[in-house]
Amino acid sequence: MPYVEPGGSWRPFWAVAGALGLFLVLDLALPGGDVPPLLWALALVTVPGVVAIGCLSARRVWTVRVDRDGLAVGREQVALADVDAAHLTAVGGGVDAGAPVLGGGWALPRGRVGLPLRLREGRTVLVPTRDPGALRAALLDAVSDASDDRPGREGTLDA
Repeated sequence: MPYVEPGGSWRPFWAVAGALGLFLVLDLALPGGDVPPLLWALALVTVPGVVAIGCLSARRVWTVRVDRDGLAVGREQVALADVDAAHLTAVGGGVDAGAPVLGGGWALPRGRVGLPLRLREGRTVLVPTRDPGALRAALLDAVSDASDDRPGREGTLDA
C-alpha cells in the first residue's frame, strides 16, 4: 500500500560532478595548465556542494508519500479521514485554479501536475505529482481500505 514519489533526483549532481571531472582531466591532459590548482579545489568542492543542497532540498520538500498515516508532501500531512473520496473518484485530472499547493510554494514545481484533492472541510489543495493516475489510485486504495480498525481512521467519508 505505501506509495512514494521522490521529489527530486540526484541526476543533476552526478551530471555536474562528471562535467567537472571531465574538465579537470582535459586541463591536466592538454598542454599549458590554465586553471590554478586552488581554483580547481574551490570549484570541485563548491559547485557540487551547491547542486547537492538543491537536490536534497527538492527531495525533502516535494516528496509525495501515501501510507497508513495519510498523505504527506514534504512536511505537510493530510489524514486519510480528511480526504473526500467521492471527489477523488470523480476527478479525472486538471487543476483547480487558485487552489494552494500542498507542501508549500506558490506554484507547482517544474515537471509536475496538480492532482486536485478536496478535503472534508470543503477546501481544495493541489498535490504536486509526476504521475497523477498512480497517486490517485494509491489514495483511493488507502482511503477505501478501512479494515485495520485503528482509531481515528474512518476510511471513506461518512462511512
